[in-house]
Amino acid sequence: MSVTMAVAERAWCVVVPHHARGAQQARHRLAAELAGVLPPPLLADVVAVVAELVGNSIRHAGPLPGGVVRVAWRVRGNAVEVRVTDGGAAEIPSPREAGPEELDGRGLTIVQALADRWGVERDGLGQSVWAELS
Repeated sequence: MSVTMAVAERAWCVVVPHHARGAQQARHRLAAELAGVLPPPLLADVVAVVAELVGNSIRHAGPLPGGVVRVAWRVRGNAVEVRVTDGGAAEIPSPREAGPEELDGRGLTIVQALADRWGVERDGLGQSVWAELS
């Protein structure tokens, strides 16, 4: 008797420095791992969302112990969930309206536009901002 199983899910997790270099490392690792797994337009959206989430983590939240941010992603069928975990911030992340002259403040608006859904989870260890795209 032979048993065959299809791998329907792929998951990765990386730890990057809580620094601008960390955001770059996360984008490159994500793009390398998912190239050929996702259609190019979806991959571009996923990389953009991770860039925004890691960038927000570095700018607005504290690091996890060791001065790092954890970036995880999981592919299930045609959907991808990304999750960025850090030490948390005083305020729960939420989109804000940025004026045309402002240089920043659009990150979560971009995430909201690209993702099917997104959210924030907090526990005693930190905060995770996640997004699902398909």
